[in-house]
Amino acid sequence: MRILLTNDDGAHAPGLAVLKKIAEQISDDIWSVAPRDEQSASSRKVSLHNPVVSRKLGDKTYSVSGTPTDCVIVALGEILKDNPPDLILSGINSGQNIAEDIGFSGTVAGALQGLQMGVPAIALSQARGFATHNHGRVDWSISEQYGAGLIKKLLDNGWPDGVALNINFPDTAPDEVKGVAATSQGSRDFIMAGVDKRKHPRGGNYYWMTYGAGKSDPKAGTDLRAVYDGYISVTPIHVDQTHHKTVAGLSTLFEG
Repeated sequence: MRILLTNDDGAHAPGLAVLKKIAEQISDDIWSVAPRDEQSASSRKVSLHNPVVSRKLGDKTYSVSGTPTDCVIVALGEILKDNPPDLILSGINSGQNIAEDIGFSGTVAGALQGLQMGVPAIALSQARGFATHNHGRVDWSISEQYGAGLIKKLLDNGWPDGVALNINFPDTAPDEVKGVAATSQGSRDFIMAGVDKRKHPRGGNYYWMTYGAGKSDPKAGTDLRAVYDGYISVTPIHVDQTHHKTVAGLSTLFEG
């Protein structure tokens, strides 16, 4: 099995190194094509208005001066075009990608681009900041302990075409993980995005975009609830963003 790795934290991110260790327990044919620089919250951005550059960093290891989506496009369209991967693993992200995060996430975008180009794909993220465990720092040992076994189980079982899997490891000690939960995408009961307004020393204002942390009160069965409660969350996602229940109502509205 040929596995392609990517991420949004950059080619030298610790989470990518952890992901490679996990992938090496599944296959001996591992390729990595990741952003040269951090691309967190880049979503599905494609660099249409400027060229990107690919650099070979080592054996089967490349960087791309663009987004995670760019990386997958370059990997499948050029670097591995004659022998494409059987699986794409995107991550492991430093921080959770659950609920509304999925729309911002470059990690998830890497998986969705692979899916869109016909390759089964999994996004992986390590939650942080929800518990006092490890004082808010990322504890990669959770992902290392459970990652390979979980991916193997998912590969043995399979999942439908047109679906990617979004895995989030909880912010807890490895021996306190309660299990694995199949989940749906949750929704927080507060707005995460905000603006930090500051005075510019030369006059006027400038702004830092903020994306706050914290817990909401999510429904059972959601990715939020699972990660809060110490479970590894596995959410099947897809590219289609249609709200199908509304289609019928609109069809009635426009009849005649």
